[in-house]
Amino acid sequence: MENIDITVLRALRDWRAAGQQALLVTVVRTWGSSPRPVGSIMALCENGSVVGSVSGGCIEDDLIYRYACPGATDALPHEGVPQSVKYGVTADEAHRFGLPCGGTLELLFEFNPNGASLAELVQALEAGQLMARRVSLTDGQVSLIPADAPAELAINDTSLVNTFGPAYRMLIIGAGQMSEYLATMAQFCGFAVNVCDPRDEYRSSWSVPGAHLSTEMPDDLVLSFKPDRRTCVIALTHDPKLDDLALLEALETPAFYIGAIGSRRNNAARHQRMKEHFGYSDDSLRHLRGPIGIFIGSKTPPEIAVSIMSEVLAVKNGVTLPRDLDVAHVKNQQLTADQSGCVLG
Repeated sequence: MENIDITVLRALRDWRAAGQQALLVTVVRTWGSSPRPVGSIMALCENGSVVGSVSGGCIEDDLIYRYACPGATDALPHEGVPQSVKYGVTADEAHRFGLPCGGTLELLFEFNPNGASLAELVQALEAGQLMARRVSLTDGQVSLIPADAPAELAINDTSLVNTFGPAYRMLIIGAGQMSEYLATMAQFCGFAVNVCDPRDEYRSSWSVPGAHLSTEMPDDLVLSFKPDRRTCVIALTHDPKLDDLALLEALETPAFYIGAIGSRRNNAARHQRMKEHFGYSDDSLRHLRGPIGIFIGSKTPPEIAVSIMSEVLAVKNGVTLPRDLDVAHVKNQQLTADQSGCVLG
């Protein structure tokens, strides 16, 4: 599955190219709890087709009714300058639209966005370019600006700027069973997944549609992959000959997550090898994660994949995890308790 923003924008582009009227809806502000974050988008066609979401479903139903149903009460226009509307202002309205207690969100409606501009934006995103889309709130004119870094949505009295990026990317070293589970989960979370394994015996049984499988040596692929701030690199082979050099190359990039599977002992040995043979220091290895994942008591490959994917998403979303979810910390506590004859509560 691809980045949801690209899916929404591509559908909107196609509707406009076919001459259909359509609406682009953006979450521009939230107060209290809200089902979708600021910057979320959905596209709505005049025939009632919808892609993307701005809530848990009830607001979408209301918008479909108001935009696509002839004679609808409080019908939305099909043309004009951008408009904003708030949902959940009253308790009754919040309950009606399934918003959490105290939750309010403000939406911006863009009527019939320019098809050529949408085509240009989608093309840039498909090519891996980060793009800022600026909308004038006075006349609906759109300008596209290449961006250097991800940014939060910005809105004032005259304009809205929403930065769209290509899909987050995951590079997995190793094509074993756990990699299949992780690749599948990552694709459901909107990551573009690349898997690298030069070993024929593992590649021959690979069976995850949508994930690109490479036969290159992992360190060579990391170099050509050019990891950026929307990329994670995860080594799952347990083979230092494949994992270590790839991880070292990844550490020279701005990848937001770099890690390798393995026990605490294997992780310590990896750090020692990198310091002894490649001149790295503890400080230069601080971005190398291991043992990777969060502690959920995982034992099987799918459970371990859930653990790893959870940590990747937490780092991606800027969430600081409590220490009790750190695998090494919990394992050390368990070892101490076992040695002292105590049982952890």
